[in-house]
Amino acid sequence: MGREQSICCYRQGDVIIDPGPQVTSQRVIDALGGETPRAILLTHIHLDHAAATGALIKLWPETEVWVHERGAPHVIDPARLIASATRLYGDQMERLWGKILPVPAERVRALAGDEMIGDWKLLYTPGHCGNHIAYLHQPSGTLFSGDVAGVRRLGGPVLAPTPPPEVDLAGWEQSIQLIETVAPRRLAVTHFGVYDDVSAQLAALREDLARAEIWAREAPDAEAYAALQREWLVGAADESTAAGYFAVMRSQDGYAGMARALLQREK
Repeated sequence: MGREQSICCYRQGDVIIDPGPQVTSQRVIDALGGETPRAILLTHIHLDHAAATGALIKLWPETEVWVHERGAPHVIDPARLIASATRLYGDQMERLWGKILPVPAERVRALAGDEMIGDWKLLYTPGHCGNHIAYLHQPSGTLFSGDVAGVRRLGGPVLAPTPPPEVDLAGWEQSIQLIETVAPRRLAVTHFGVYDDVSAQLAALREDLARAEIWAREAPDAEAYAALQREWLVGAADESTAAGYFAVMRSQDGYAGMARALLQREK
């Protein structure tokens, strides 16, 4: 769609992490230059991270899929995932994400998120959603953090993506603490890029989550929340950067996720 710095698919050795949507999967295939990855590692099952998985698996009959055990059933049978996403995206589903195909159960490695597998230390990191895993490649010290370490695009600041329905603020703080405990040397962020200033990024993420909570409490509706977030981002960066963020990250969804998280916490 011509949107730069939107979605990273990372390669580390013989695996890839977060293949993205099927509409961009040919870029992944081309970048691999004919090589077949041993595994596709999914940080979580949101479509911008995982929608290409089923289509790629058809091309690569020996490749397995790593995914959290809560996400595994939806990778094997994506019908409910597709139905839920269709309520958000309507007739734009195929344009945005392409074909979302099932992955055979025998190809899926369901994970708890506390395993050591070869060079990989797996971290269960809820907060953004309940099926989130971050993958620490121990030899390099790189943590492939999906969305749990925030969004950082176009030279802009760190934002916390808070879409419905599974944002968990207490769980997110615990996940940040876990990342601090394992002390990665760098963060490989799906949206977008690799960063060495780990402590600064996690501090900025905490600050943004705190801001988002205040905005969600003060704003009467999603549009008011979006206006507060845009005003802050323009001040922290500029109009062009703000427009780039919101082209791929809808503030209205952020409000819905935060409002639900606050309601759940107060029950």
